[in-house]
Amino acid sequence: MTRSGQEYLEALRDGREVWLDGERVKDVTVHPAFRSAAASFARLHDLAADPAHGSVLRAGGVHRAYAVPRSYEDLVARRRAYKLWAEASYGFLGRTPDYMASGAAGFAAVPDVFTGEGFDGAPNALAFHRRLAESDLFCAFTITNPASGTGEDDLLVRVVEERDDGIVVRGAKTVGTGAVFADEILVGTIEPLAPDDTEHALTFSVPVDTPGLRLVSRTSYEQRARSVFDQPLSARYDENDALLVCDDVFVPWERVLTYRDPATTAGMWWRTPAYLNFTHQSATRFWTKLEFLTGLAILIIRSNGTDKLPAVTQAVGRLLGMVAQAKAFVLGAEASWEEVDGGRGGVRPGQEISFAQRIMAGEIHPRAVADIRLLAGGALIQLPASGRDLLHPELGPLLRKYVRTPGETAEDRIKLLKLAWDALGSEFAGRHEHYERFYQGAPHVYLTMQTWAGGADDCEALARACLDGYDLGTVR
Repeated sequence: MTRSGQEYLEALRDGREVWLDGERVKDVTVHPAFRSAAASFARLHDLAADPAHGSVLRAGGVHRAYAVPRSYEDLVARRRAYKLWAEASYGFLGRTPDYMASGAAGFAAVPDVFTGEGFDGAPNALAFHRRLAESDLFCAFTITNPASGTGEDDLLVRVVEERDDGIVVRGAKTVGTGAVFADEILVGTIEPLAPDDTEHALTFSVPVDTPGLRLVSRTSYEQRARSVFDQPLSARYDENDALLVCDDVFVPWERVLTYRDPATTAGMWWRTPAYLNFTHQSATRFWTKLEFLTGLAILIIRSNGTDKLPAVTQAVGRLLGMVAQAKAFVLGAEASWEEVDGGRGGVRPGQEISFAQRIMAGEIHPRAVADIRLLAGGALIQLPASGRDLLHPELGPLLRKYVRTPGETAEDRIKLLKLAWDALGSEFAGRHEHYERFYQGAPHVYLTMQTWAGGADDCEALARACLDGYDLGTVR
């Protein structure tokens, strides 16, 4: 079943406990801190329900991200669905519903990974995937522990009671991106756990309105935005991040995926295609975002009248090269596809290129932003406070006279530069720069996985072949 945007919004009016700035938010669909982002997520659902996009976004009656790819062609089809949704927010909504949908498909591809020594979560992992797909649910996740120690004052999510019908959990998780807009939230950990740390080795998924579950939102950039004209991105695409607090939350056994088992708790990400599926979606979104940023740079230099200067055209050439690089990582990961579980779990994007994409994205995004800010020049810091200035009967004519450029009205120039500032220099933009660095987790996690992902053997073998090809006998 594919929900409409209105059906999605109605589902958010469930009494969930969301807190912002000392206030409990009664309804995220109408609150000024969340309503426009909720509407942006709703638009994605409408796109999926639209027959004009059905062949791209749906397969077998569900969103294509839920399908377990069985061939290279399936990977390409899934990427096209990712791209269509990414373009709807210009790459600024990162944790759209297809993100966790692709992760759930990764779990379903190799459910045996969830079978541990003391708990078998395989049936629950399959049910999790089926529930999300068939009900077209938006699932967010919190898989990062707060920076707090354990012991007597243990603040991490853990089990405090085990019952016949389930478990009771207490503790916190951080960086619940998009959680306030989700139907369900997956709670787990992707950080390395000690082999004997069974206390924190659990994964479960619950509805966001579960009693005892609280979400504490960070500052809302949407709420701070004056208007779409003044902050066009932050006013519409602030997906938010929240602290999740479980205050004795009851979780039925059928919603528990891993339990007191560090091996399965980590393996669900690394021994299934889930993480690589995440990267496939995020790499497509990142490519889309770089396309947008580069297009913005082109509009800026044309507005400035500098588009024929050699140094400027070279700078745009570098940006276009970054776009091609981002695209190449997506296409390369698809072309280097690998079988999952001997083909029984379908196929996944190539691991080495997928992991390398995360390194690349975290490094080139700040460079791209810095280069575009240089192209924009000082105009970004000399803008009217808001669009109201243009509407004022006395001030408006002055701005229209002195801010215009040849061939461009003052309104069009101010509109462009406000978009540029929101993408490059605002607090919303600063969050996105940090976001791209940590999008797939901390570098110490994925860089470690990349180091010994298989390519290291080939690199070492090639260097060893050269080293072994000569000795002291070559000295004259």
